[in-house]
Amino acid sequence: MKTHIGDLDIHYEVTGSGPWVTLSHSLAAHLGMWEPQVAQLSQHFTVLRYDIRGHGQTQATAGPYTLTQLADDVHGLLLHLGVTRTHWVGLSLGGMIGQTLAIRHPEMLERVVIANSTGKGAPNAAQVWADRANMANTQGMKALVQPTLSRWFTDPFRAQHPEVMSTIGEMIRATPVQGYAGCCAAIAELDTLAGLKNLHMPSLVLVGDQDMATPPAMSEQIHQHWPGSQYAVLKDAAHLSSVEQAQAFNDAVMRFFNP
Repeated sequence: MKTHIGDLDIHYEVTGSGPWVTLSHSLAAHLGMWEPQVAQLSQHFTVLRYDIRGHGQTQATAGPYTLTQLADDVHGLLLHLGVTRTHWVGLSLGGMIGQTLAIRHPEMLERVVIANSTGKGAPNAAQVWADRANMANTQGMKALVQPTLSRWFTDPFRAQHPEVMSTIGEMIRATPVQGYAGCCAAIAELDTLAGLKNLHMPSLVLVGDQDMATPPAMSEQIHQHWPGSQYAVLKDAAHLSSVEQAQAFNDAVMRFFNP
């Protein structure tokens, strides 16, 4: 389904019944990234998946984008759908958006899962994201497929699951350059840590033990700044832990949502 929120035509899907849970995907993906989660979650929740600005079937507006803008997009979508409270599961960029939404609109969020994400980039983050945006702009998204897959998954998983690499690779390749570059600019400005200290809703910080894109130390930093948060490490998982260790990821989320 599509609706117009602010300046944006936004694509989303709703399945299941029960309390709301909103799923927010990574950079260079779309709502299909959550396929390993949606069936199990939909047995217990009304599941909202949406394509972030400039991704999937959501409009790619002119960049650069900001995390505030990306959080306001989904806040507007929630209001449009009449959602007053929702659980949240966000991975990588989706986790950054979740942190920003929690800081700006804490009344909207019930329980929050931040997976494979960070609250503050490395010292060279601005240059890293500028370089990736430049690669997309000059060489197209095809040039980013293999480097991204190598960051997102462990070597054994990539070797054993060529069909998953094909599916995720096509997701990366199909991401609009404008949307990718716009979100790179948003990520480069990330700094939520001070704001996390004021949050009180229950939160679970998840990370793969082999995540080189946002290493466990970055997730630990979120955990240390978010009062009362839980922290868990998934074994044999890199950055897209929701895909590489889908059942372990689902089990952790379900335990947290149903204490």
